[in-house]
Amino acid sequence: MGSSHRSGGKAGFGATGFGSGEAADAMWQAMDQIRAGFDKRVGTRMGRGDVRAAVLALLHEQPMHGYQIIREIEERTAGKWKPSAGSVYPTLQLLADEGLVTAEMSSDRKIYSLAEAGQEEAAEAASSAPWVADTECEGSRFSAVPKAGVELAQAVAQVVRTGSHAQQEQAIEALDAARRKIYSILAQD
Repeated sequence: MGSSHRSGGKAGFGATGFGSGEAADAMWQAMDQIRAGFDKRVGTRMGRGDVRAAVLALLHEQPMHGYQIIREIEERTAGKWKPSAGSVYPTLQLLADEGLVTAEMSSDRKIYSLAEAGQEEAAEAASSAPWVADTECEGSRFSAVPKAGVELAQAVAQVVRTGSHAQQEQAIEALDAARRKIYSILAQD
């Protein structure tokens, strides 16, 4: 098929053939799949323990009704997680059954408060709430390394699309050196 508009009419990316239009398109599709995979890990669903921890952490700060809890979690996770009412309200009921929270009616809403028995668990939950872990882990290997990999792949794709043959050869050398360096990191004790 020859070169496409994405590769800027340049052929080849060394011996790998990544400069052809079809291969460049395939690389972009692969990048989108990788990015989607990372997005799914941060998606809108969390485990039961996370809902419990989030509810306790919020009630440790102040009494709230269920919808406030849902909205507050969504805001604190910058929209990455919005628990459903079907996960928050049963969690609130379970916490009430365990004696960790109490509920009072106010303006046709149940307002949930932390009971004395729930103070210790709520304090622990507040220090490890999902939004706290999310911001602390931002520099961790679970988010920073994949992000750096995606950014590197984007730079490679740019060289594939617009770089001269000489630039593509330099990119191959840099990528080979980076790969060797990364493996050497794993080999360290």
